[in-house]
Amino acid sequence: MRIKRGTVKKRKHNKVLKAAKGYRGARGKRYNLAKESTTRAGVYAYEGRKLKKRDMRSLWITRINIAARNAGVKYSDLIHGLNLAGVAINRKMLSEMAVSDPDIFNSYIEIAKKHLSAQQ
Repeated sequence: MRIKRGTVKKRKHNKVLKAAKGYRGARGKRYNLAKESTTRAGVYAYEGRKLKKRDMRSLWITRINIAARNAGVKYSDLIHGLNLAGVAINRKMLSEMAVSDPDIFNSYIEIAKKHLSAQQ
């Protein structure tokens, strides 16, 4: 006795076509093209989630660097000074302070300067 896959196949196709909804042309209508497109889209989405983290860290470092240079310190010196001081603060928080609360950020800069000068 042969096994017919009618409903299983239909469900599988509908799942892929639903994921491809909004794709242009045949990519959103034909199963084979839709399957190819959604698979590739999934790969790009996975990669994009990793790149997003990288891009955000880069943005935070740029913001910190600009704010630090305005206060007369290089980014690398600021981070090194904070490490010497034993200040455990991440770059996300530092950049947020640099943008929204410059007074507190400047106090961190003073801490870093003090420990840098003490090291030399």
